[in-house]
Amino acid sequence: MGGGFSRGGGGHRASFRGAPTRERSSFKHLGHLKKLLPYCKRYAWVLVFSISGLLLQRFGMMWLPKFMQVGIDSLANPEIPPNIVLPCLGILAVTGLNFLIFVWARRALRRVSIAVTYDLRKRIFGNTQIQGPGFFNKFSTGDLMSRAVNDVSQVRMSVSFGWVTVVMFFFTITMGLVFMFSMSPGLAAITILPLPFVALVGFFMSRSMYPYFIARQEAMARVTSFTQENLNGIRTIQAMSQEASEIERFREASTQYIKKAYRATRFMQFMGISMSGLTMISPLIILGYGGSLVLEGNLSLGTWTAFSTYLVMVTSSVTQIGWSLSMFTSAAAGTERIFDIIDHEPEVKDDSGSVIDEDFPAQIEIRGLTYTYPEAPTPSLNNIELNVEPGKTIALLGRMGSGKSTVLKSIVRLNDVKPATIFLGGHDICDFPIKKLREQIALVPQYAFLFSATIKENITYDDPEREDEAVWDAIDAAGLSDTVSEFVDGIDTIVGERGVTLSGGQKQRATLARGLIRDSKVLLLDDVFSSVDTETEERIISGLNRLRADKTTILISHRVSTARHADYIYVFDNGRILEQGTHEELISTGGYYADLEGVQSNQDEDQSRRERLIRTLTENRDDPEDDVTSVVAS
Repeated sequence: MGGGFSRGGGGHRASFRGAPTRERSSFKHLGHLKKLLPYCKRYAWVLVFSISGLLLQRFGMMWLPKFMQVGIDSLANPEIPPNIVLPCLGILAVTGLNFLIFVWARRALRRVSIAVTYDLRKRIFGNTQIQGPGFFNKFSTGDLMSRAVNDVSQVRMSVSFGWVTVVMFFFTITMGLVFMFSMSPGLAAITILPLPFVALVGFFMSRSMYPYFIARQEAMARVTSFTQENLNGIRTIQAMSQEASEIERFREASTQYIKKAYRATRFMQFMGISMSGLTMISPLIILGYGGSLVLEGNLSLGTWTAFSTYLVMVTSSVTQIGWSLSMFTSAAAGTERIFDIIDHEPEVKDDSGSVIDEDFPAQIEIRGLTYTYPEAPTPSLNNIELNVEPGKTIALLGRMGSGKSTVLKSIVRLNDVKPATIFLGGHDICDFPIKKLREQIALVPQYAFLFSATIKENITYDDPEREDEAVWDAIDAAGLSDTVSEFVDGIDTIVGERGVTLSGGQKQRATLARGLIRDSKVLLLDDVFSSVDTETEERIISGLNRLRADKTTILISHRVSTARHADYIYVFDNGRILEQGTHEELISTGGYYADLEGVQSNQDEDQSRRERLIRTLTENRDDPEDDVTSVVAS
């Protein structure tokens, strides 16, 4: 059943407990933002012109209080002729020009942020495509989606607002203080006294923000992962009447995210209130000390008004330190999670520069293949020796977990294997560019997957330009022609998400047709007959023999009725080859294969072969708790 959290152990739920660690290292974490610089450099000129425009706009705003000063002083001082028109025109002109510059600059910056977002998501998606099983064991689909959507959105905010905020902060502080000290040095010196304390509060409080943001974004990833997995498993959930249970589990996951988000927001708001409270000291100084200077005639009313406006500009910039640091900290947390994916090295190294002549025989040779999955305690394959001559069909037979699928995955390098272990046409597969290798070898996986598209689009996935005739040939060979003919739209029928409109056997045959239409030198079939009846199986094998009479095929099966059609059979158990030979040879030896054939065909009334088969499986397994009856029941 789909679900983001295990019912058994603590798992994800355990990670919900407890507050985030108070690392005093937020500025160390801000170093993650350096990884965004190469993406910003691509749009360096746009950023330069946009920021320059905003600086010009802010410089224009600096003159607005001066216009106000002239107008107010002309009205308050009888000795100065009234001057209202020119200040008003100046304010209108500067405001209009600033509006045009601001709109153009912010639009350009937003386009840059969108472009950087686009580049990051392409890198995430591109690097995900080349990863192996260890990567997807570490990162769930929901987690990857959360990083590509939520974390990238956090980064986008810093690109569109962050750098501008920093530049504008220093510019505003500098220009504001210049104007303030030019008007009244004494008043300026007193009013800015609280500002360093405001900056220090923002500095120290921001050092505690990073754990809050990383915890919030990880909680969001768990909600996304939970939702995605449950939607994928919705049929199982409904079949087992677990809707209420899953709703409750989703409520728990969402509640934990809300707690993390609330905690981060509460901390940000507390920091903002603290800084805003400290900045209120400066206006009090203006009203008290500045007002007394006006009453004493040492400061004009217009100058006091302009000075107050400049102070608002300066204090608002200082107050925004907290908001800016929180934005950068959130972006740094998102950047770290994004580059966990982008910088992840693929398990299978691709030698894309190698050149191998395609005119080689379709021979598969395996020499001493041993493979252990990441974090697995024992090898899945142990010293496998196997040889497939060109144009032959071989079958791999054995119980579940005996290593058969691992062999096929290793041949196409879905698993990384050591050099000089597997050879295609005499060439080490590690010398092939991965794309070229998988063009020569078609793998039809055990678990059928169809895209939400038409039957034709699914079958011609690697080359949509194929003619309908080739599609129907593959469909007929896969035993699916009767089913497709019954559909009103034929091969143009949309199968729905993950092929939901087709049965398990129909999906399996559709994926088989997708493999057959490629007409590759080597075809690997991973138990593609498990969901079809014996009559359909015979039709499919007949189609295989017709289309691939002179090509190499390796198939996996649990059925002797399937394996008997192969030229040669390898019987696997516990990661080793237990028996090998033709169908007749294996029957004549009276071993595991012969016992399995007798059990599956129900030929033994005394059950002696069944008992001997179970005894053989018991002797060859590592774990005494393994279920040895699965193969017998096949």
